[in-house]
Amino acid sequence: MPAVTVDNPLSLPRVAAPDATAVDRPVVSLTTAPRGFEGEGFPVRRAFAGVDLRALDPFIMMDQMGEVEYGPGEPKGTPWHPHRGFETVTYIIDGIFEHADSHGGGGVITNGDTQWMTAGAGILHIEKPPEHLVVSGGLFHGLQLWVNLPSHLKFAAPRYQDLRSGQVGLATSPDGGALLRIIAGELGGVEGPGSTYTPVTLVHATIAPGAEITLPWRADYNALVYALSGDGQVGSGAGRRGLKSGQLAVFGAGDSITIAADPVQESRLSGFDVFILGGEPIREPVAAYGPFVMNTRAELQQAFDDYQAGRLGSIPAVHAGVDASTPDA
Repeated sequence: MPAVTVDNPLSLPRVAAPDATAVDRPVVSLTTAPRGFEGEGFPVRRAFAGVDLRALDPFIMMDQMGEVEYGPGEPKGTPWHPHRGFETVTYIIDGIFEHADSHGGGGVITNGDTQWMTAGAGILHIEKPPEHLVVSGGLFHGLQLWVNLPSHLKFAAPRYQDLRSGQVGLATSPDGGALLRIIAGELGGVEGPGSTYTPVTLVHATIAPGAEITLPWRADYNALVYALSGDGQVGSGAGRRGLKSGQLAVFGAGDSITIAADPVQESRLSGFDVFILGGEPIREPVAAYGPFVMNTRAELQQAFDDYQAGRLGSIPAVHAGVDASTPDA
């Protein structure tokens, strides 16, 4: 897993253990992500399927893309498509993705990079593997997360952040048993590079076999842990639950979260890889359909009307190294 690695985690800042009076968050639900296909047919796991939107707030959707080993000619992406009313966060763990949008954003993201796109008032977007990867095939693995915007920011100007792997905030647990990659927000005094309208914290953690971490977590944030690969447990005491690849744990109220890796992992794995996320709930009505996340059905209809009228942008002829093409009908 080539997303940022460190030879000696003990050289990193250590996230202090929570205060002795901290309340460890209980696990309130555990779900298994169903498999599906996105875009032109690349495999995904729907991490939030079956979970109450109120428990996810401010997040809307998260897909684990892959992990898949493509043969020659097999890599796939998405055609041009619109977005409005939220932010997309695409985190690539293995592989390469090219992306472009109608407002000037674009480029290539690869191992450990993140593309943070604020759709806001509206944007057109495309994501696809580069041509050389289509020809050769190869490993592809990543996440795409949708972060909601509050009503007063639904029509914010679109913006784009190109977050390189070298910018990610790095930390470890007090005993050095985990590598913590902070993509956005703050954890134990270490900050990630992502600039967010909605306050959130996003962390990709690799926990060594047999290690356990208890992390401080803001009491006003929700708390979710998704297992990317490997096996472990979440929670503490009598409420501890097993968590394996493709499962999501939702935590209740408290000041800290506990995650442990099983002592034995698959030989190909360096540990238990999890994506930890939480944010300040927006607590507003959500009207979502397809690529639009608004507050009312009328706003959804307006988004579709604006898209069909060409008011969300136009497809450039050639942009950021990505050949444009006519979107699917």
